[in-house]
Amino acid sequence: MYDYSSRPSRLPLPVDERMASADIDLGQRKSIYRSLQELRQFEKRAHDLFLQNLVKGTTHLSLGMEAVAAGFGAAMRPDDYTFATYRGHAHALARGMEMGPAMAELLGRSNGVLGGKGGSMHLTDVSRGMMGSYAIIGAHLCIANGAAWSAQMRGSGQVTVCFFGDGTTNIGAFHEALNMAKVWQLPVVFVCENNLYMEYTPIDLITAVPHPAADRAASYGLESVIVDGNDPDAVYLAAGKAIGRAREGGGPALIEATTYRTGGHSRADPAKYRPLEEVEAWAQRDPIPMYHARLLGLGVAEGELSSIERDVAADVDAATEFAKAGEEPTGEALLTEVYADGSSRWRN
Repeated sequence: MYDYSSRPSRLPLPVDERMASADIDLGQRKSIYRSLQELRQFEKRAHDLFLQNLVKGTTHLSLGMEAVAAGFGAAMRPDDYTFATYRGHAHALARGMEMGPAMAELLGRSNGVLGGKGGSMHLTDVSRGMMGSYAIIGAHLCIANGAAWSAQMRGSGQVTVCFFGDGTTNIGAFHEALNMAKVWQLPVVFVCENNLYMEYTPIDLITAVPHPAADRAASYGLESVIVDGNDPDAVYLAAGKAIGRAREGGGPALIEATTYRTGGHSRADPAKYRPLEEVEAWAQRDPIPMYHARLLGLGVAEGELSSIERDVAADVDAATEFAKAGEEPTGEALLTEVYADGSSRWRN
């Protein structure tokens, strides 16, 4: 059993109260709050449906980590690109994917956004700039470079934002992608969602530097940026700066967002390996109660915030009914969207 007493402190930092006075439009903040509620309530419902044996396969939830997706989603342009990991529900919704088709996809129904063939780990909606959720650790960073290169070549002004977990920083593709992005000055922002654990292993146990992404940025000529990933305002400001710079031709950025997942790695993981003190401390830094209190302090009425929560709850209920009403995909669906000839005819 690993001796946790030898680990450096992984307790959260206090809320930066200066964020309350940051130059962010109040309407934008209320929109971010709605996004937080959508991500939280959707994920809770996904968990409930999983326990009812309705979700096909497993799920990797973003409960507790919603501020990263909400902050970046608010800062991105509609035609920008998002690449995410298998923990991608929040990023898909933050880019505008409709709840109904998203929920139906989790249930493996034909009215899902991918016809029920992608499931929880592969949510994709190109029409929303959501270019996919990827189950192979680190693979999508190189693909994100390709999308950014396309935008650069076309002069479209689009920026690619690529999200990944802390464990990815020890994968070769992480280093290869950062090096190429910098050499070619690609309009891409790499975002490490550091929730302290690479599946079941503490990231600091097998990483030579305290900050697995930020401490390696200098190796590729990038600025070391660490942001409070549980503060939507801090994320939004950091996202806006990095995306704006990339859009203007300033090249790539690497941001490490420190956060914490409420539950285990997946629904099969009870997460008993985490110290109770750590879990309780991060529970006190839950982004939604914190942001709720901040908005109250900025003059938003409790009734308005409650109305947002109720509206979102109604949307989640409607999405659930839409998903349950969907048919199971037919056997014929297996023969669609594939290269039956091994793609040789397509290549030639």
